[in-house]
Amino acid sequence: MPESAPESSTADEAEQPGRPDKARPGGLGQGPGRLLVLLYGVFTVAAASRSIYQLAAQYHEAPLAYILSAVSAVVYAFITVSLVRGGEGARKAAFVCCAAELLGVLTIGTWTLADPSAFPDQTVWSDYGMGYLFIPIFLPVTGLIWLRKARQD
Repeated sequence: MPESAPESSTADEAEQPGRPDKARPGGLGQGPGRLLVLLYGVFTVAAASRSIYQLAAQYHEAPLAYILSAVSAVVYAFITVSLVRGGEGARKAAFVCCAAELLGVLTIGTWTLADPSAFPDQTVWSDYGMGYLFIPIFLPVTGLIWLRKARQD
């Protein structure tokens, strides 16, 4: 009976399940990144569902606030997909989006405190995310730190 050839040792080790996350190229959503994927996913659903309802049923009450909530949902969704997709291009795109998200939270948070009448209703980023336990201010900072650490040299 002919002997079978030994398994090839040239298989890409990064594709093997059970390998440490550091060996996987673009493992942005692996290890501690899983928490970011979970949080961004939850915030995508929360912001999107809230803004869709508000835009459909209450648009006339606070259009700017509801549009900003919809924009935040799109940003959250893009970051979620980028973290799951992985790779250097996705990391760079997610990094830019996290920076834009942080800028948005800081801008809208400051604007809502400086001129509360500009926003008759809350956005996800109002008062630096107070309505969401301030997670919107910490999430992009954490994301930026993770994405910087996950940079492939």
